[in-house]
Amino acid sequence: MELFLHISHFVRKFGFVKRFAVILCLLGLFVAATPGQYEKYIEKYASVAVSEMHRSGVPASITLAQGLLESAAGESVLATKANNHFGIKCHSDWKGKKTYKDDDKENECFRVYPNASASFRDHSDFLRYQDRYKSLFDLEPTDYKAWAKGLKKAGYATDRQYADKLIKLIEDYELYRYDSDADIPETPHEIEKPVEIKPSDVKEELRFSLSRDVYQINGVPCIYAVEGDTYESIAASYGLFLREILRFNDASSGAVLRPGDIVYLQIKKRRGARGMEKFIAGEGCETLRDISQRFGIRLSTLKRYNRVPEDYIPLEGDTILLRR
Repeated sequence: MELFLHISHFVRKFGFVKRFAVILCLLGLFVAATPGQYEKYIEKYASVAVSEMHRSGVPASITLAQGLLESAAGESVLATKANNHFGIKCHSDWKGKKTYKDDDKENECFRVYPNASASFRDHSDFLRYQDRYKSLFDLEPTDYKAWAKGLKKAGYATDRQYADKLIKLIEDYELYRYDSDADIPETPHEIEKPVEIKPSDVKEELRFSLSRDVYQINGVPCIYAVEGDTYESIAASYGLFLREILRFNDASSGAVLRPGDIVYLQIKKRRGARGMEKFIAGEGCETLRDISQRFGIRLSTLKRYNRVPEDYIPLEGDTILLRR
């Protein structure tokens, strides 16, 4: 009854065309995604969003919020018929399948994907390799507000409230928790699980130089620095952003590389390799970061596992947990 009172009010207030549009809008509120659908969507796709964050640097909170908003929590026509969760249009470089629907203009071309995972992956690549989004990767990956505003400024959507809507979704559903080191349970369905990268695959996936050997520590691709290397020069050689390679290596801006230093080309793991549960510190002056680099484990994880303060320096005989 309340709905019809609202409609009657707008019918009296506006002309015919406006009446019709407002009525459709009011009725549309009742076919939008519900909070329950939002929660199911997050549960289903959190793993793939986190995996994409590690691969591409796009915060999982932003990916999930955009997916929720653009696909109506997976219920939109594009999502159900074309597996397109982010409303990405064809553009001139798209070679895959296509579908057409009215959007800003009539009969616009949209990308079609074989599954939702492919849509998530293409969304990450779309942001990473489009020049107009380049500045986003200079932002802290946990600064979801700056990312949301940056997306709007770069022209991802024409909606003036786009950034505010993303931020509201992130805060209402606490999506920012997926940008941290929290373990995200893997889900079945069609999500592509992270694949261990072999040295032969690394060159193709990350566009590594063929003239330099790429190694693995704890399953994470890395190289050894040589004379003259800087984080900036290595980032440029391997198609990474400077802020990314610093984050991968728990390094600060301006950090100096020495010959023989390990430089990771992807984010380190949350735990040590199987069989490497702990490390006993020797009499050297290794810091916790040195240990994290040696074993390919994130510094934040080591601090959390061992409950140590920021300025902690291991003493000879100290036991450092690498895995739980």
